[in-house]
Amino acid sequence: MGNPRSGNRFRVFAHFVTFSVLFKSFLVSAVVLNSLNVDMDLSHVARRVDERFLSVTIDASLMAEEKFMYLLGSPKLRTLAKALTPAFLRFGGTKQDFMKFKPQSEYYIKKRYSGDSLPHLGPACDKFELPPLLEEELKRDWAVQVLLLWQEDVRGKYEQITFSEYAVDLLYSFVNCSGLELIFGLNALLRTPDNVWNSQNAELLINYCERQQYRMSWELGNEPNSYEKKAGIRVNGSQLGEDFLHLRKILQKSELYSSSHVYGPDIGQPRDHRKDLLTGFLESGAKAIDACTWHHYYVNGRDASLEDFLDPKVLDMLAVKTDEVLKIVNSLSPGKKVWLGETSSAYGGGAVGLSDTFVAGFMWLDKLGLAAKLGLDVVMRQVLIGSGTYHLVDNNLDPLPDYWLSLLYKRLVGPEVLTVQVQSGSRSQKQLLRVYLHCTNKASSSYRKGAVTLFALNLSKKQMVIKLPEIVSNSTVEVFVLQAAEPGEDGLRSRFVKLNGDVLKMVDERTLPTLRGAELPPGEHLQLPALSFAFCVLKQAAAPVC
Repeated sequence: MGNPRSGNRFRVFAHFVTFSVLFKSFLVSAVVLNSLNVDMDLSHVARRVDERFLSVTIDASLMAEEKFMYLLGSPKLRTLAKALTPAFLRFGGTKQDFMKFKPQSEYYIKKRYSGDSLPHLGPACDKFELPPLLEEELKRDWAVQVLLLWQEDVRGKYEQITFSEYAVDLLYSFVNCSGLELIFGLNALLRTPDNVWNSQNAELLINYCERQQYRMSWELGNEPNSYEKKAGIRVNGSQLGEDFLHLRKILQKSELYSSSHVYGPDIGQPRDHRKDLLTGFLESGAKAIDACTWHHYYVNGRDASLEDFLDPKVLDMLAVKTDEVLKIVNSLSPGKKVWLGETSSAYGGGAVGLSDTFVAGFMWLDKLGLAAKLGLDVVMRQVLIGSGTYHLVDNNLDPLPDYWLSLLYKRLVGPEVLTVQVQSGSRSQKQLLRVYLHCTNKASSSYRKGAVTLFALNLSKKQMVIKLPEIVSNSTVEVFVLQAAEPGEDGLRSRFVKLNGDVLKMVDERTLPTLRGAELPPGEHLQLPALSFAFCVLKQAAAPVC
């Protein structure tokens, strides 16, 4: 019998040769038709974002029925989450303002587990794991629950729910075992007759979490600009700021949480009264928060089109909205960090058949590049898992295209933002080729000091060639090209993605595949296929700031 390793080496070599031939085969025509020069500044860092820049959320609707919190015990989901660290996990959303903590309630799994396997009674990572049969049952039930949650969202009338300490235990077990940092969203719609936040229930929860030694940060309320629409309650910015100051005082009395972080106000993207709300909030409550959070979505999920996801004008709106928020924050609380506390492609739960497909990656990768460039410190992706169609992991707990994109970003892109510009080409070409540059992630042992990562999006239906500047002409380049798993424009709606020609999928529920780049020799131009995006690691760039 032959050596199986030699066979594997041959397949890897053959794949590399095939990819290299494909990569070069269009080069001559592409250089003539769609060749653009880029210029890079490797001498200074334009901005530096948080190392947890790409973070994720879990929508509070997962807790609408407590049994679904047990999905967080899935080995597959924990494997996927762990690979995205370091990152925050924000637990919140619309449903958080309709939830009350009610300790010691009865719950679904209690009848199915012996006491010594409950996650709050021992080291959760060792003792608690969701059994396969129960996981399958919960996934089937969740498919029904998603429809009910969608109907509730369409009606705009939200049912009040309660959650027990067991749900909190399951959530904390998930973040703790995955290496994520929890931000828990408290209910701001519990109010007194004077329209002041009633903190009694929050204090009950905080006291429980302190007894359990659960380390976390906090938020208060979700999109306060929509309270009147969703609950018939209007809270102005000044009062909201006072509510946050009250939360800060509660936390300061706690030995565990006296120095914990508070984030808010999680306002929707700026429009008339929302700007007034944010202004009033910062005037009264800026001292209570460690970062100012706002939410951004490009389009309405109910009428979004495929073309929206590829439209440079739609993508550029993030810069307009970010500038409006930064001006308000910088004028009232200079130096305050600004985060996208919740964001995805389309509001209203996402665009069906689009937000969970390959084409959504154009919005997601461009948002990551542009947000860092503009000075946003953290971007929280809605959602890792949950209702809607904008998730990173589907209802079967399988990774979707944006998950793989996020994983590559985490592995290849560092927090230092560098300056890069497209120097040549027509105006339309410059709009359709979008490029961003960072130091390569120093946590990656695969690359030497001074490496930089260029990531680029080709929004056009033609291939483009990127000509690198002279300063990096001696660098080999490791290229990671992401394309839809199926050919043509219909493939843009695919729920699978190819990396350098291979469809990405988990090896098993505990193992992710090796993400291999294709190495190009020094001086080779970077060819970017039509309707694709890529990460290009310039291994010998020798950037002094990296």
